[in-house]
Amino acid sequence: MRCVLYVLFASFSLVGCDQLGSFSIDSPADLLSKIDSIANSKPNTGDTTYVTINNAIVGNEDNSSGWWTAFSDYFAIPSNKLLHLEFINYGSGANNWNNWNLAVTNNIADRSSTDYKEYFLLRSDAYGWGNSDFNLKMITQNYPDTDGDGDIWNDFRKTMQGARVSIDIDHSATGNVYVTATAVGTNGTTLVETYQQPVSATDAINAFLVCDGSHFVMKKAYLIPSKVTTVVDATPVSISVSGTPTFVELGNKDYWGSATATVTFSDGSSKVVDSKDISFNVVPDMTTVGKKTVIVAYSKTKQGAYTQAVSTFYSLDVTLSVTALEVTTAPTITKYYFYNSDPIIFNTAGLVVTATYSDGSKAVIPNSTLTFGKITAAAGSQSADISYAGASKTVTTTCPLTLVKGASQVGNTDFSSAWWTAFSSDYNVASGSSKTITMYCYSDNVSNWHSPCVVLRKSTDTKAVGDPVNATFDAVVRMDNYGWGSRGYSTATLTSDWNWSTFTSNISGSKVVITVTNNGNNTADVLYNVTYANGETHTQKYAGITVDSSDLNCALVTEESYLVITQ
Repeated sequence: MRCVLYVLFASFSLVGCDQLGSFSIDSPADLLSKIDSIANSKPNTGDTTYVTINNAIVGNEDNSSGWWTAFSDYFAIPSNKLLHLEFINYGSGANNWNNWNLAVTNNIADRSSTDYKEYFLLRSDAYGWGNSDFNLKMITQNYPDTDGDGDIWNDFRKTMQGARVSIDIDHSATGNVYVTATAVGTNGTTLVETYQQPVSATDAINAFLVCDGSHFVMKKAYLIPSKVTTVVDATPVSISVSGTPTFVELGNKDYWGSATATVTFSDGSSKVVDSKDISFNVVPDMTTVGKKTVIVAYSKTKQGAYTQAVSTFYSLDVTLSVTALEVTTAPTITKYYFYNSDPIIFNTAGLVVTATYSDGSKAVIPNSTLTFGKITAAAGSQSADISYAGASKTVTTTCPLTLVKGASQVGNTDFSSAWWTAFSSDYNVASGSSKTITMYCYSDNVSNWHSPCVVLRKSTDTKAVGDPVNATFDAVVRMDNYGWGSRGYSTATLTSDWNWSTFTSNISGSKVVITVTNNGNNTADVLYNVTYANGETHTQKYAGITVDSSDLNCALVTEESYLVITQ
């Protein structure tokens, strides 16, 4: 689930399945051994060492393969080598992203391994996501507006249908990977997309293709020496800081705290730099009360050479010591539903705490400077501890709350549940009837899909907990206007009224009422009625999902969130 990204959102770490065996090359080891055998049989001229893949097909030829269900083999790319892939691309044409997707990962060629990590996922429509080094600004494309209507994407979708695509993944020994993807359409249009990102300079990396409403006819895969032996250095052009303290008590000399500095370089890339490489051109006087200015500078190139510095500044207040805390505005969520005995994470949204200082003055104290305790899971009146660690002592207060016990729970209370591991019981939905489930969702609010999902399936389907690839179902439909399922989802009509700019931040504490309706004509509808903790209401509906009305069951699944079912 976490690997499914709607075009408007960004997110994070993908989850497992076994590699498909559709290639004539069965594994990275097999690929490398065949490459080596061909290389050993030829004179060492420095020319291309290659393997030809004879029209192997990846994905369902009707483009019904959902995201993260159909993959090419892994292709291992040692340091200082370039992998060249060629294939014919076919997509459903429904969306820009229903074409090829390229995953570049560490040297663990096993998506189900706990040691498997992705550097990035690059999509054919000049989009992607990845680890902390991933930078959308490093993606370039030359996609033309061939029909002159001001929209490049309708031309893109036409060009990609049946296009011959070649992708070069160049693993430079400098510790960077350079991707160049060239698609030549049957209409003669050429599309070029490039991307670069830091990777391991010594360990091999892996690359593989992923389907998403698409399929590929593979033609070639071969390794040649890297074309990039040196990297042109980049100079810093700007620096920004985040997480700097807004105030510091008199007597505390730490004016940086846990802040971070991000430097942007002349090649468009950016990175969080080590605090030991930051210099402070103006050091504030921490011995007197009042507003202070701190000037932060950084003077290294991307490769670590010293150069002209870039700088920025921030302000903080040196205050008298805090003697007391008081909750002056209650948080948005004051009533929590719970089921098990695990301590509950306190949601501080909307909370305002006022500090009293040693001179008797009062002021709002930022929540970022406070520490919040967890809530005891017991019905009735409870509280969350709030504390501030000052220069000389720690001051505390509490926030009163009410807890109500629910009927059951899906997901871990600490938001640790991985995708496809936390399920409700199955609910049978008889032909011509509906099933309504009421719950409260608590989420880390990090990604829009950390919220409830509904699985529609037959009683005979494979549940495959922990293995979404080998599970069988009619459809999975999320709360955030996204779903999939080769058996039934393609017929669904989606409607919703979300404000996407506030969706993710409002998930936790929402009351969610889900109604699954078996229409009796081998279709089903799923309706989400959602009330945020602030009282705002929204709906999400999926109509006309293809099912077997004589055998329809539904279940809830979630990740990095938990659901307390009340009825």
